[in-house]
Amino acid sequence: MAEPIETRLRQRAADLGFCELRITGAALPVKTGERLREAVNDGHHASMDWLETTLARRSSPDAMWAGARSCIMLAMSYTPEMDVMARLEDRSTGVISTYALGRDYHDVIKGRLKTLAGWLAAQTAQEVKVFVDTAPLMEKPLAQRAGLGWQGKHTNLVSREHGSWIFLGAILSAADLTLDEAEADHCGSCTSCLDICPTRAFPVPYRLDARRCISYLTIEHKGHIDVEFRQAMGNRIYGCDDCLAVCPWNKFAGAAREAKLAARADLVSPQLADLAALDDKGFRALFSGSPVKRIGRDRFVRNVMIAVGNSGDKNLIPCVRKVLDDASAEVRAMAVWALSRLLPQEEFARLATACRDNEPDEDVRREWDVCKT
Repeated sequence: MAEPIETRLRQRAADLGFCELRITGAALPVKTGERLREAVNDGHHASMDWLETTLARRSSPDAMWAGARSCIMLAMSYTPEMDVMARLEDRSTGVISTYALGRDYHDVIKGRLKTLAGWLAAQTAQEVKVFVDTAPLMEKPLAQRAGLGWQGKHTNLVSREHGSWIFLGAILSAADLTLDEAEADHCGSCTSCLDICPTRAFPVPYRLDARRCISYLTIEHKGHIDVEFRQAMGNRIYGCDDCLAVCPWNKFAGAAREAKLAARADLVSPQLADLAALDDKGFRALFSGSPVKRIGRDRFVRNVMIAVGNSGDKNLIPCVRKVLDDASAEVRAMAVWALSRLLPQEEFARLATACRDNEPDEDVRREWDVCKT
């Protein structure tokens, strides 16, 4: 007698490097979409307008694809072997979020999802669709209903077996598959993830205000970063791991097995001086194959300038001076702020007097004025 298709599906997923596969239905409760709408109405989605424009389709998989019957949720671990938080101590180096230290997970996971989905389609003669964080699909609520884990107070998925360090992928199928039981919330009274947040981005448990989140500010946010958040950013130049790293459930997680997701040595603790000197060509070469590449050189160097300003390292002053005439206004503005933190007050005031009136951008001129005072 042949094994159930769900059993064979799990074995194939394991062979492809996924650490777990669970199945749920292709419909989410109405309250799930309502909670998302409340967050959007409160402005907690910041400038991520696609969350608002896709609300109706995002509310449930079957709203996006009426033919969907089953949702197969898969997890791939990227548990780091290093002490993630220790990297924050050397302020002359930059900290890139753990998930972005290796190959872009979208590229790694999507190809394997397609392989698995193709096999499932052949076995069931039913249509399939694959998703890796790029479609109006609420992966985390679906993963909880499937039993992969639960959405913690930091809004990310937590697994009893794999902690917080997991990537998610989804396959929607028109086939009716046997469903797994949902996972319960095991956060209890713990508030470690809320307490550690440098910018207090959680107004209440289970709700993230993206406008205050360092991951949002360094990755999604375009333009100047408000002065309120700059010092709290420290040397985080792409993303933030704090709320994930302190989760007690991580102690049960084994090391990641996927070699392509392993951290590149040159990105673990890169020198800020080297990053500040990157032009567009150098940026693209350094971050080839990395998710960092998608934010572009200007936004990245903007983040680096903030880290330099927080470094307290006066040896970095020359690398900041070099970008005062950068083509990007957002880079120039943060260079001004960095110099205001590194130079003696009188020296900065003299520099401001010499440079301010020659600055073509109004926002950068305002930065000179504000920092001078």
